[in-house]
Amino acid sequence: MIEENKEKVLILDFGSQYAQLIARRVRENNVFSEIVSHKITAEEIQKTNPRGIILSGGPASVYVKNAPRCDEDIIKLGIPILGICYGMQLGCQMLKATVQPTATREYGRTACTVNNNSKLFKSLYKDTTVWMSHGDQVVELPGEFESLAFTKNCPYAAVKHQTKTFYGVQFHPEVTHTPQGSQIIQNFLYEICGCKGDWKMHSYIEHSVADIRKQVKDGRVVCGLSGGVDSAVTAALIHKAIGNHLSCIFVDNGLLRNYEAEEVIKTFKDNFTVDLHAIDARDRFLDKLKGVIDPEKKRKIIGHEFIEIFKEEAKKISQAKFLAQGTLYPDVIESIPAHGGPTVTIKSHHNVGGLPAELGFELVEPLRFLFKDEVRKIGEELGLPEELVWRHPFPGPGLAIRIIGEVTKLRLDILRNADKIVIEEIRKAGLYRSIAQCFAVLLPMSTVGVMGDERSYENVIAIRAVETTDFMTADWCHIPHEILGIISNRIINEVKGINRVVYDISTKPPSTIEWE
Repeated sequence: MIEENKEKVLILDFGSQYAQLIARRVRENNVFSEIVSHKITAEEIQKTNPRGIILSGGPASVYVKNAPRCDEDIIKLGIPILGICYGMQLGCQMLKATVQPTATREYGRTACTVNNNSKLFKSLYKDTTVWMSHGDQVVELPGEFESLAFTKNCPYAAVKHQTKTFYGVQFHPEVTHTPQGSQIIQNFLYEICGCKGDWKMHSYIEHSVADIRKQVKDGRVVCGLSGGVDSAVTAALIHKAIGNHLSCIFVDNGLLRNYEAEEVIKTFKDNFTVDLHAIDARDRFLDKLKGVIDPEKKRKIIGHEFIEIFKEEAKKISQAKFLAQGTLYPDVIESIPAHGGPTVTIKSHHNVGGLPAELGFELVEPLRFLFKDEVRKIGEELGLPEELVWRHPFPGPGLAIRIIGEVTKLRLDILRNADKIVIEEIRKAGLYRSIAQCFAVLLPMSTVGVMGDERSYENVIAIRAVETTDFMTADWCHIPHEILGIISNRIINEVKGINRVVYDISTKPPSTIEWE
C-alpha cells in the first residue's frame, strides 16, 4: 500500500468499533496509518519500522481469561505507544499497573482536567471535554507512571510512563465528541513520534491505481453501481487504472428514491465512457420482500437477490474476472470482524462478507479502508461532478430499511414522496452540504389526526438528519424550526396517507444513523 521507507503509524486492533476511525484521524494529519491484528509480533513490527504504535479500544476486559493481548515485547522496541481505552488498560497492565471494574461506569461526554503539561496535551485547555466509554479502568499505578489527567470518576484518565515511551488515555480522542481529541492525536504524531506529515490523499490515489493494475493486470472488471459517490469513485479509480477494461452494472431494485434510476443512468452516461448495463428488477425484489418485517432479513434477501441478478448479467460480459465494489470501512466494521479483531457485528451489508464462492469473481475494493469524507476528497481529485460527489449517502438496501415493517409498493410510494419533500426543502434552505445525511422514515404505526374536520388514522413519518464526518459517530442536526415546520406541513398536505411528522434527536452511538 505504501513504500516501506515512508513514515507510518500502526494501529493494533483489539476489536474496537473505532479502530479505523483512529486510522482516519492519523491520516488527517498527513501520516499514513495501517491497521494490523493485535496478534502481530514485535519482530514483525520492527521490520515495518513504524514511527508510532496505537493500541485501540475493545469490548473485552484485560483481566478476564482469553482477553485479546499483544506481544509484550512491543514495549521494549522503543517505539512510542499510545493506548486508547482498552489499549491504555492493557499497556498499563503489561507495565504492572492494576486494572479493575469501576464502581461507577462512564459513558458519554465527561469533564476532564489536565494536570500535567506533557507533550501529549500540548496546546490543550486545562479543563476539557472527553468521550468516555468504559466499565473498567486503571486503579493503581506503579511509581514509574505519571498521571496526566483525571475526571470525577476516573483518577487516571491519562497517564505516561517515565522510562518507557508509553502514553495512555482512558477516553476516546478519535471521536468527534472529544473536541480536542484531534489535537491530542496530532501531538502524539508530531511531538512524540517525530512525524513530518508527508502523506497526502493524492498519494492514496496513486497507490490505489497501482494496486488495481497489479491485481487486475489485463483482466476485465465488473463494477456494481448504485449511483452514489462510493460506487462512482470506485468506477473512476478503476477506469483510471485500466481504462476500457471496465464494465458497470446498475440494478434498479425498485427501492430507490424518486427518479433515481433515470438520474443514475444519465449521470454515468454523461460522465463515464464505460460499458453500462442497466437492469429493471423492481418487480423481482418486491416479490421477494412480501411479508418480510425483520430488517436484517430484508438486508439478506436484498443482498442475495442483487448477487443473483448481478451474476446473471455478468455472465453476459465476456472475460469478466473481477468484481469491483464501493465498500467503505464503516460497512466492514459493522458487518464482520476486521484484522482479526473481535469486533461485534452491528448489521450486515450486502456488499460485505455475503458474496458466495460460486460467484467466480475476485474482489476489487479500493475504498475498503476509507471513510465517506475521504472518498469525497478522492472524487474531487478525480474531477467527478460536484452533485455526484456531495450526494447524501444512500444505503445499499435502499428504502427497504427506511420502511419499518413490510415493504409494499404503496408504502414505497408514500416514503418516496415524503423523502422528496425533505430533500427539496433542505436544498432550498441551503443546508444540503452542511448536513451529512437527511432522509425520511416510514414508521409501522398509525395515529389519530384531524383533517378537514374529520378523524383520520394514518401513517407517521420520522425525519432523520445528522452531522458527522466519519459516519461512525454522529450528532442530530439542529435544523431551524421554521424549516422543519415547512417540511412537516408539506408532507401532511401533499403525501396521502400521512397525518403526523416527528423529528429524530438521537446521537450515534447509542442509536444508528439509519432506523431499521
